[in-house]
Order: sequence, then C-alpha cells, then structure tokens
Amino acid sequence: MSSSQPSHLPPTIAPGAAARWEQRLHTASPWLHEEVARRMEDRLQWMKLQPRTWVHWEPLRGGVQAHGLLSRRYPKSECYVVQAAADADAVAKPLLVPSWWSPARWTGPSLRFGKPEQPAQMVWANMALHMAADPQDLIGQWHRLLEENGFLMFSCLGPDTLRELRALYDELGWPPASHAFTDMHDWGDMLVHAGFAEPVMDMERITLTFASPERLLRELRELGRNLHPLRFAGLRGRGWYAQLLAALQQLAQPGEDGQLRLTFEVVYGHAFKAVRRTVIAPETRVSLDEMRANLRKVKKNGSTD
Repeated sequence: MSSSQPSHLPPTIAPGAAARWEQRLHTASPWLHEEVARRMEDRLQWMKLQPRTWVHWEPLRGGVQAHGLLSRRYPKSECYVVQAAADADAVAKPLLVPSWWSPARWTGPSLRFGKPEQPAQMVWANMALHMAADPQDLIGQWHRLLEENGFLMFSCLGPDTLRELRALYDELGWPPASHAFTDMHDWGDMLVHAGFAEPVMDMERITLTFASPERLLRELRELGRNLHPLRFAGLRGRGWYAQLLAALQQLAQPGEDGQLRLTFEVVYGHAFKAVRRTVIAPETRVSLDEMRANLRKVKKNGSTD
C-alpha cells in the first residue's frame, strides 16, 4: 500500500522491518486497539457529515469490534475494507460480514473489499501511522481516497509510549526497546502538507498493568514490533530471556501486588480534505494614456466597436 517514491522516512524505523509487519496476517485485534477505537468512535458524534461511503483501513489490526460500532452508527453507508497482508480479506470476511441468519446481513450497511472507485466521505484508520515506514506517503493515500470536504479519523501511539521500558533498556545498556513515536504536532504538519485543512489533534495517556513479565511481552507482541534499525540483531538465548524477565519486575510499583505498569500515549486526530481553490487570472492594469492610445488605433483602423 505504499508508493514507489518515498517522501519522508522516519530515521528510527527500518523500512524492511516495517514491510514485514505490514504483511503479517492478523487474526484478532489487540485489546488496546479495540479500546482506542471505541474512544475514537465516540468522537464521531461531533461530526455533522454522514458519509455515504467510508473506508475502514486495516480492521484486523485496528479493531474488528470497532467495525461493528461504525456499522451501527452508519447503517445506510457503504463500507470499503482496505488491507495489505495477503489472505487478510479471507480472514476478515467472516469476522466483519454478519452470518447469513442474522437480520443485519440483509438490513445492515453494504461491505466491499478493496479501494473504492469513487472518493469516499470518511477514512477510518486506527493505530496504523506509528508503524509506517513512510507515514507521509500513507497520509497521502488516505487523502486520495477522500472527496473534497470528506474527513479522516485516525489514531496512533505518541512519544511517551513505553517510556518505562525504554528507560529500563537504556539503564541496562541494551539497544533501543522501540522505535521513536511521533509527536502529535508533527502529525498535524504532515496532514497540512498532504492537503488536509485545519487538523484537530489531541492525546491521552493510558497506563496498562500486567500480572507477569510473560503476559506483558505477549501483549506487546500483539501490538507491534520494535522497528528501530539499532534493535538487537538476531535471536537471543535463554540466559538473556531470563535476564529480561527479571529486569521487567522493576516495572512493578510498590503496593500494587506486583503489577507491572506501562504507559501508552495515544494520539487522536481528524482533518477534512481541503477544497481546491479556483485560480483567478491576475489583474491587468492599463494606464489612462495607454487606453487613449488603444482607442486611437481602433478608430484609425476603421472599427466601430
């Protein structure tokens, strides 16, 4: 889903690693992604435009349950599902399309797979931008899917995400625990550069707790991958893994029954595709003397106009 001409590549994201993540087939949406999608869907109550068609970008990653919320909000709208991984449509179809005996199959919104031939009124992209090797190009793709005055709703992770884990890796002298996450103001600049009008950005911090280091690592693997070019190369052994599990116990806070804590900064944004302005021809100024000279030429040539 990326063009052949990269625009701006984040220095802490390895394009090859990002491409492998993009092609990874998911069969379930992470809990955090579903929760963020639920909060983002609630913000649609402030959007006056009721889309006739809308695009759900990567629902297997961004939120299968969220697709149900959106379908109920826009029951008469046509939805187009866009996914990158091979066989993703086959996995998504039974999860997104109601069963044949369900009334929603006959009365619910129309669902298609692939990009729409005509511009849509809304693009919904939950928790995708922070894993993109070329986010400016991805924003440009969303812009091209929209008609003028159509809007984009998106979310992603911000700079404070995993700050405890990154500090722990730094203390141990290990390579970076994750790639860097972009600030919401920079996302706003990229949206304007792509042709969106007056983007609205905000953020919140969510603290998750985990009962054990193993549970923490399992959920992090569901959320994404460390795409940093300087991350650990190759596989580590059992000794290193045991050291990691022991080190993760430092994330527990006193008096919380050993629960491990991690911070996630969630960035929300929406923006409208700007209306193209009509270019007016530059004004021509003629002096009074030039006008008199032109009139004399007209009379000399015998014109009566």
